[in-house]
This record gives sequence, structure tokens and C-alpha cells, in this order.
Amino acid sequence: MAANGEEQQTQAGRHQEVGHKSLLQSDALYQYILETSVYPREPESMKELREVTAKHPWNIMTTSADEGQFLNMLLKLINAKNTMEIGVYTGYSLLATALAIPDDGKILAMDINKENYELGLPIIEKAGVAHKIDFREGPALPVLDLLVEDKKNYGSFDFIFVDADKDNYINYHKRLIDLVKVGGLIGYDNTLWNGSVVAPPDAPLRKYVRYYRDFVLELNKALAADPRIEICMLPVGDGITLCRRIK
Repeated sequence: MAANGEEQQTQAGRHQEVGHKSLLQSDALYQYILETSVYPREPESMKELREVTAKHPWNIMTTSADEGQFLNMLLKLINAKNTMEIGVYTGYSLLATALAIPDDGKILAMDINKENYELGLPIIEKAGVAHKIDFREGPALPVLDLLVEDKKNYGSFDFIFVDADKDNYINYHKRLIDLVKVGGLIGYDNTLWNGSVVAPPDAPLRKYVRYYRDFVLELNKALAADPRIEICMLPVGDGITLCRRIK
């Protein structure tokens, strides 16, 4: 009985951010951050989109509310105007970006699933920022290859956010480094990958976590060795690595 009681207590103490496991040791501390800093200042449209997404069966794919707040402030700090997002899902991070950039700002947004994007689109439209978004359905690599072919696109993006197929992160980086401007930022999401990056080889991991872990480890090693960027890995959400292009 004691074990069951402890389990129930643990479940009751878990943070309420649907679909996300905080990397903080204390769930109560993460809940404190959400309730004290994030939720009171969250725009109504982002709250509405977060609640709609929480009902989706794949809600684990969404950007957490604290990361959305972080991205929104970061974009304002760097005065981003021309941005890109690879991996949109229902559009929570996309909305955070659209609300942060100026009225004539642009976001090139790519995802293989338009249906998920259309779940959040009415909320984005109601927020008055849909005109900033150029959504492309399909894989991102062909779009990036076209952009890279034209040297006019080199250095044209202020900020790029990647939250998509981890096995292609390095392929994205090879192209994005030319497209982001010197002084601009690329943000790679999930670089701590459920904390699995430090799990022993025989750790009991969910199949998809185990499958992508090696790709995340490979990316982290490659970013740390890339002389064209400065990096900062942050334990926000599932881990986000910011890369500032320096040459």
C-alpha cells in the first residue's frame, strides 16, 4: 500500500504542462515557474492554442509554455524580422514568433503535416498575425536546397528555429549556416532529448527516444566543434541550443 501511496503522491505532484517532462529535478519548481512567470504573462491567443494542442494525441510534440515565452523575448531582444521555422506542429512556437516580430516581419514555416498547422491557424488568424507566415507543406530539405542555390538568400535570416526530425538536424545545419546572417541565431530544440543524452547504453528508453538519441548526440558534438558559431545550450523545455553565427 505504501508504494501505491507514494506513486499517487508523485503523480499528484507532477507539473501540469501537458505532454512535457521538465528537466528540472523538482516538478513543483517547474510548476512554480509556470504559475509565477509564464502563465500570468502568456498572451490570450497563446493560452488558447496551448489548450487546444493539449487535447491533441501528439501533444508531446508541442513547444512548452516556458520555451514559448523565452523565444518571444529572445526575438524581441535581437530585433528579428525575417525568420524561419522548421517543424510547426499546431503552431505554438510559430505564434510566439509571429507576436514578437514587427508587422512587416516574415516567417518561412515548414512542416510535413498541414492538418496539424490548420488546427492552430484559426487562433493565429484571430491574433492578427497570420499575414506574417508563409507556410509550406512538405519536407524542409528541398526548400532549403532551393534557397541555398540562390546566393541572394545567404545571410538573409535573422533567426531560425528547428524542432523537427532529429535525424536531419545536421543536414539542416549544413544549409542553415549559409542562410542565417552573421550575428543571427539558429535555435535547435530537444538537444537534451528527454535527458537521454546522459543515459547509460542499457537504460530502458522508449523506442523513439532511443532511436533519435544518437542523432542528437551527434548534433551536439558537431555544434560544439563548429568554428562558425558560438553556442549556448539551455535546459529550457527539452533543451534548446542557440547558435550565433560569427563568420
